[in-house]
Amino acid sequence: RKALNHELSKLFNEMWDMDVNRFAPGKDYAIELQGKADAVQQGHSAVQDSAARHLFHYVNEERLKNIKTFATFISLLDNYETSTGVEEVVTPEEIAENNCFLDAILMTGVMKLAHKYLLKKNLAKPNLSDFKYQLYDIWFQLYARKEGDRPDSCGFEHVFVGETRHGKQILGLHNWVQFYLQEKHNQIDYKGYITRKNKTRPDRDDQVLSIQFSWKGSVKPIGSTFIGVSPEFEFALYTVIFLLSGEKVTRETVKIEEYELQIVVCRHGHHIGTAYPVLLNASNE
Repeated sequence: RKALNHELSKLFNEMWDMDVNRFAPGKDYAIELQGKADAVQQGHSAVQDSAARHLFHYVNEERLKNIKTFATFISLLDNYETSTGVEEVVTPEEIAENNCFLDAILMTGVMKLAHKYLLKKNLAKPNLSDFKYQLYDIWFQLYARKEGDRPDSCGFEHVFVGETRHGKQILGLHNWVQFYLQEKHNQIDYKGYITRKNKTRPDRDDQVLSIQFSWKGSVKPIGSTFIGVSPEFEFALYTVIFLLSGEKVTRETVKIEEYELQIVVCRHGHHIGTAYPVLLNASNE
């Protein structure tokens, strides 16, 4: 596997430390990991459920409402038609909401740090409003998931909201806030955690998890996600990797906090196709 990228690890740790809006485990939220999920194939609907209860036992909703980046982020989650192949219709209100969200995250230290780093690499526009257009194009510009089809998708929808294909497959959905809200409305069923090689089980303070769940009639055999981080942290992380590489699929190995991760970013032309973290085994295992 790819060697650790020290430069990006340093940058992402600075972002992690600067992420004042991040939710702290045990304080701002609590999760219940319960049982270990079975290995299943994508598309199966009948799987063993190793978790009778929700993954999220508690989340401080006051903080979600009062922190601008979370509040504006949450307002975007209901703007999409999750079924691929169904054309997205973007209303003027939704465009305004997208802009509000980008304005909010661009005010944060985390995004400013990402911007500064990208400027040094000549990959970002110096002016913040130009940089915002760049972000809009990468994340919110609609495209067709399949060639020549209707514009049915965008990076934001895929990564943060989740999509379904033919009602048989779950695509994306790598965000903890969306997971929590879907769970709260009984739309998602958490099936259990996936262990890393040789690690007996994750613990409830882990802020990167691999989990199995069902949503809209399908099962996602393994989905990995940051837990508790702010939307700006994920946006900054994935945007940096996306802009650094012209490859169709980029995998960067980084160490953030105690987590050795592979950050995977796939491009769809000039836009993000998908992006997510993969937990690697700790180096001593």
